[in-house]
Amino acid sequence: MEIRKHMIFSGEVQGVGFRYTAYMAAGKLGLSGWVANLEDGRVEMEVQGRERDIDLLTEKLRNGQWIEITGIEEEKIPLKKEKHFRIAN
Repeated sequence: MEIRKHMIFSGEVQGVGFRYTAYMAAGKLGLSGWVANLEDGRVEMEVQGRERDIDLLTEKLRNGQWIEITGIEEEKIPLKKEKHFRIAN
């Protein structure tokens, strides 16, 4: 069953390859959505796919070489008709 999540990541998440890592991992996992930097230093992401695959994406981001996530705000949101994952900014 597919779900969609809106997520906000805080910590050392900008300037460390977070968006690129999310983009590459989401593509390999067959997820759709987008990721973007926020002006306050956090990163926002909407991601859609199987919950297990979204969890794998989150784990990949947590284990990023320079990425240091200190907090994740997340909520389930309605599904959208998307086929790809993109870097929004």
